[in-house]
Parts: sequence; structure tokens; C-alpha cells
Amino acid sequence: MKRYRNGEVWDFENQMPVVAGAGDVILGLDGGTTSTVCICMPILPFSDLLPDPVPVLARAVAGCTNHNSVGEAAARETLEQVMAEALAKSGSNRSAVRAVCLAVSGVNHPSDQQRILDWLRDVFPSNARLYVQNDAVAALACGTLGKLHGCVLIAGTGTIAYGFTEDGREARAAGAGPTLGDWGSGYGIAAQALTAVIRAHDGRGPHTMLMSSILGKLGLSSPDELIGWTYADPSWARIAALVPVVVCCAIAGDEVANKILFDSVEELRLSVKAVVQRLGLCGPEGKDSFPLVMVGGVLDENKRWDIGEEVIKCISKDYPGAVPIRPKVEPAVGAALVAWNFCMKESLENAFKS
Repeated sequence: MKRYRNGEVWDFENQMPVVAGAGDVILGLDGGTTSTVCICMPILPFSDLLPDPVPVLARAVAGCTNHNSVGEAAARETLEQVMAEALAKSGSNRSAVRAVCLAVSGVNHPSDQQRILDWLRDVFPSNARLYVQNDAVAALACGTLGKLHGCVLIAGTGTIAYGFTEDGREARAAGAGPTLGDWGSGYGIAAQALTAVIRAHDGRGPHTMLMSSILGKLGLSSPDELIGWTYADPSWARIAALVPVVVCCAIAGDEVANKILFDSVEELRLSVKAVVQRLGLCGPEGKDSFPLVMVGGVLDENKRWDIGEEVIKCISKDYPGAVPIRPKVEPAVGAALVAWNFCMKESLENAFKS
């Protein structure tokens, strides 16, 4: 292993020697468009039963690591910093790392995985097992405790539906970013609300209380000022932060806001349906049971306008065997459990070969 472009982040290792094998660890990382979380977990005994709660030695948080949003160099620098911070907090260093699972948004093609793997091989010891996945994999795993089977729906700043069969087939829907239509995401909901305000101001659309509510939230006096506000910093997370305003307007009875949310529910339903159908998760008669993991701020419970619950209702009509799961551990822990499961599987396969 070697120092990468910001190798000074590993200087702490000079003061923290770790005896090989004495405290082996796994790193699990969930990298999103808004934030990135890395956890350090001890190696667990190989068993079908995981401890409850899953032990976490340290946790570190950083910013966006989606290379499509911030560029590859900035994404790698943030990834390295957050992994180093998690290890430093745990009192470990890279020689103790036995496996790493990076689950990062923007990993959409084998070439994306390979570039990150090549970089990771320069960062970690040669005996560390390295895995790179889309962040949807960590989200699924945090609901299934590391087992890659079922479907996950993520709706936060962006959105994606991702599924795995027990024999390893996988499929995805949406997740192509706002330009290509991540409808149902926080960005999609907020962008439609901003568009509705401009349309109402122009006289091209119906009146909506979104106008006064959004302007008040942003401290603007006129819809004309929205243009400057939007393009001054069109980052996805900044736009998506307006979702609570849309929900409040819908709760208050605004028809435009309600239509935006119901349209979003339908888009999220269609994403799940596309994955379930392509993988046959529901079985030949459409009634087989499968986990449906729900992750992301848009799907968080809201007693008065619960987008997640509305999505579940719609999907349950299509697939009565869907088992909704709201995870009890965060996706970064899911990523670590994916690495742990891969390690366990490889060890068992090697044992049978011997």
C-alpha cells in the first residue's frame, strides 16, 4: 500500500501500531450524494446469528462522494479521509483491515467499480478483501443484515430501486440522476415545486401556496428571485432540502403540492415494480414473499403525509408478498455486513476445497 494524493491523512498510523491479527476490522462505507458515512466493525465470528446490536468501533462522516456530482478526484479524496478518520477513531490502522466494502452512489457500471478497486489496492494491504458496490447495495443490506436478496427503494436526494435474487442476479431502475429524471426523489419533488411556483407566477399554472411558502423559506420577496437562487448553486442536495416545504403545503390542502407528492409515489412504485418484474422476485403467480427495504429521507415516517407508507400501500396491491422493512441499522453498517458475508462465504468455499 502507498500514500495516495492526500497521504497525510494516514500520518496517525505512525503513533498507532497495531499487532497483526490482534484487532482485525472491517470497514463499511455508504457514500451518497449528500453525505458519506464510514464505520469500523470488528471481525465477527462466522455464524448465522449476528449480535444485536451489531458492534461498531467507530463512525466517521464526510460530504458527497458521488463522482458524477463532485468529480473523481474530490470523491476519492473524501473517501480516503473518511476511512482514515474511522480507523483513527477506532484505534486501528490499515494493517488491521481484513475487508472493505465501499457502497457509493454513482457506481453504475463495471468500469466504475474497477477504477475504484484499482485505487483501493494502492491504499490497503494486499491481503485485504475489497468490494465496491452501488450505495443501493448497502441500503438493501442494512435491512436484510448483509444478505443480498430482495428489493431496496432509496428515496433521498436521489432515488433508485435495486434488487438481488438469491442466485446472484441483480437489476436496477431509476438512479440516473436528475437530468435523466430521478422522479420521486427529493430533488425531483423540490424541482417540480419550484417549477410550479414559476408557472403560477407566469400565469401558466394554477395558484399554489408553494409560492409564498418557498419564498418565505428562502427569504426571497419575488418568484423572479428564484431564478438567481436556483442557478447560483444548483447542487442536488440544496434543491432537495425544500421537500419539507412541499409536504407542509400538501398537508395544508394545496392541490398542486398534493399532486406532486402523489405523482412521486407513483414514480417510486414504478421503479420497484420494474425491478421486481425483471428479477421475478414475486414468483410466477406474483405472490411470493420478498424483502422490500425502504431507505431515505423522502420515505421517513410522517404521520400526516407519509410518502413511504403510500408507496408501501401501492406496492402491496401489486405484490401482496412484499415485506416492507424500515432498517434498524444504517447503510454503512449494511456495507460492513456485506463484506463480512462475502468473507464468510469465501472462507466456507475454501474450507470445502481443502
